[in-house]
Amino acid sequence: MVTNLKRAGVYLPLVLLLWLFVYLINTVSWYIIIRSSGKTGFSFARLYKFTVTGFALNYVTPVGLMGGEPYRIMELKPYIGIERATSSVILYVMMHIFSHFCFWLSSVLLYICLYPVGWVMGVILGAITVFCLLIATLFIKGYRHGMAVAVVRMGGRIPFLKKKVLHFASVHKEKLENIDKQIALLHQQKKQIFYSALLLEYTARVVSCLEIWLILNVLTTNVSFADCCLIAAFSSLLANLLFFLPMQLGGREGGFALAVGGLSLSGAYGVYAALITRVREMVWIVIGLALMKVGNFKQSKEKYSA
Repeated sequence: MVTNLKRAGVYLPLVLLLWLFVYLINTVSWYIIIRSSGKTGFSFARLYKFTVTGFALNYVTPVGLMGGEPYRIMELKPYIGIERATSSVILYVMMHIFSHFCFWLSSVLLYICLYPVGWVMGVILGAITVFCLLIATLFIKGYRHGMAVAVVRMGGRIPFLKKKVLHFASVHKEKLENIDKQIALLHQQKKQIFYSALLLEYTARVVSCLEIWLILNVLTTNVSFADCCLIAAFSSLLANLLFFLPMQLGGREGGFALAVGGLSLSGAYGVYAALITRVREMVWIVIGLALMKVGNFKQSKEKYSA
């Protein structure tokens, strides 16, 4: 790791700064979703902090989204209320995930345009396309009718949680229905904001590919930005299939090695790139958790003063 960091040189600070910009795009996407349902009582800088900390919690939580999203809802609750906070977070998460599937689908087209497709790769690309289209269809249905009630119904089918989930659904039925109405409202009546947020999230995916381009250019000049998009797409697809692993340990490294190897480059390049992205990830996790700690300290100080 130390040797790889020395080899990265000035590119490592550039990678860290790149994600400052990526998180900025994510925050803008979330901000316009929140603003679409009314005024906010917080600054954009505060929302940027919630974004960075939310992603940091998701990175270190098994079955991602189980740490960062509840945190975001709790932070927004004092400003815009529980229903609006929940609907905005659900909408943003759906947009964030939906942009991944759009990115994977566009990467399939990019691969077909740049490389010859044999029957084995054709089967793989076909399976990825069918999978992405199926999930995209479910997301579109969720945008039209809402997701809160549907998610609670799914939770009601889990044996050990069934009674608690059904009790929660009966007690908070009206709130869940209101959340779904707010989710559906964005897609039905505010399509410009809907597609703007989706475009921003997709742009963030593409911009993040610069990270791989910067890292691999330390080792070779035979990799284009289009290749880096393909590496990011297929490595992230494999890593997300292993979502239950904390920080996707092992899955992402293997995904990088396979993706780079699939472009006729040494798989060692992929492992090197994965290690550097791990360093970037750890730095931003520390930043995110530090921001949360500072925020909690300020809130405790204000309560004590009051």
